[in-house]
Amino acid sequence: MFTARLDTLWPSWRAWIAITRLDKPVGSYLLLWPTFWALWTAAEGTPTIANLIIFTLGVFMMRSAGCVINDYADRKVDGHVKRTSERPLATGALTPGAALKGFALLIGASFLLVLLTNSMTIWLSFGGVALAAIYPFMKRHTHLPQLFLGAAFSWAIPMAFAAESETLPAYLWLFYAANLCWTMAYDTFYAMVDRDDDLKIGVKSTAILFGELDLHMIAVLQALNVGFLFFAGQQFDFSWVYFVALAAGALFLSWQIWSARSRDRDVCFRVFRQSHWYGVIIWAGIVSHFLL
Repeated sequence: MFTARLDTLWPSWRAWIAITRLDKPVGSYLLLWPTFWALWTAAEGTPTIANLIIFTLGVFMMRSAGCVINDYADRKVDGHVKRTSERPLATGALTPGAALKGFALLIGASFLLVLLTNSMTIWLSFGGVALAAIYPFMKRHTHLPQLFLGAAFSWAIPMAFAAESETLPAYLWLFYAANLCWTMAYDTFYAMVDRDDDLKIGVKSTAILFGELDLHMIAVLQALNVGFLFFAGQQFDFSWVYFVALAAGALFLSWQIWSARSRDRDVCFRVFRQSHWYGVIIWAGIVSHFLL
């Protein structure tokens, strides 16, 4: 009844849900947990309710904005890729102009949230917008678009430190580097799903760059992530419970590599969708440290 009424009042609502990926929240979770790593660490275990609300809403809105601009950048190629052929811009359910307006609206709403923090966070937000805007176009020019995604997905980390403590301690960049490596790893799994189609249409990715060494390179990126998080734990003087969580997370990452050994498209996509649980494990370790 409600959806039928909504179809009448706003015929394109389903297309907007699809282009903003509100029906597929895994990408938002992958952005959310590292943000929580930073919030809890910067606030020494007690982030403000205001910042929790601001950053949680901001994560979902900025992830949706990134999806919209990504689909705009890919509007001429998505129809040639099996996984993306039904996206709204590929099918014509939405126009490119409408997508740009939606992107601007989401960015504007996110900026209004940032205005509720402090000047340091506001200035940092411009870097986040720039990274979110340029990432989708990198797959045309470099085989390392996952690197740019990692830079964009990690930018909430310094913003969270700025919002909670109005400082940018040097050690936060260990979190940043760790998340960048992790993002490159799980997004390479994602790129492996589309590799055959991407080769045909000329879209570049780390999955294509790494070739037969794909799983080996993912393992290297995951090992770098664990290493950076280990040193971050030392510098922030985390207790043993954090390092137990990190060890559990490392086992989870190893299990992902083992699961994807066949390189089957569906398996790689499933492994990607499960990746956010690693972020939960690390966050649980940080929270537990401050509770003990």
